Amino acid sequence: MVFRLKERLAKRFEEEVQFFKGWQKDKKGVGAVVPTSIHTARRMAGVVNPRSGLPVLELGAGTGVITKAILARGVEPRQLVSVEYSRAFYDGLTQRFPGVDFRLGDAFQLDQVLSDRRGEQFDCVVSAVPLLSFPMEQRVDLLEDLLARIPAGRPVIQITYGPLSPVIKMPDRYVVSHYDFVVRNIPPAQLWTYRRAI
Repeated sequence: MVFRLKERLAKRFEEEVQFFKGWQKDKKGVGAVVPTSIHTARRMAGVVNPRSGLPVLELGAGTGVITKAILARGVEPRQLVSVEYSRAFYDGLTQRFPGVDFRLGDAFQLDQVLSDRRGEQFDCVVSAVPLLSFPMEQRVDLLEDLLARIPAGRPVIQITYGPLSPVIKMPDRYVVSHYDFVVRNIPPAQLWTYRRAI
């Protein structure tokens, strides 16, 4: 029991060091100073429907905390398509999660990054892209692109560290809902969902 605890703590420390190095290299591309907490990751993965038969799209995998939570929901590794912008994070993810379809690239250039899978429909989108680092017009364009890739009624879930939705409300185009405020995250995290307007 003590050995397993030490092993878990060592792994967590290693993830945090890796995350900090990534943040130092690209402060704009990495939206926080520490990795997302497991509590937040589980809340975000809670929107996934593993029985839909559709793959799940993850954006901004980082050290893989959310990736792990999505797989724990019962999603098969081959049914998870995960986009990561940082080469250092991408290399670590491919070693840690064999079978997951990791794509190295920019979430704002999804057709190019998804390549052969760009025409696929996804069950939902789980996003940790640091949207507050980008202009609002870019955020809206990304959200509308994501909503076009999932069935009507299914969500895009987004983590942010600001008090408001990182994407402005446009009720005629999509529905914005506050999903959760997770205190057990450093810093505390806000989770928002977006669905296509019907």
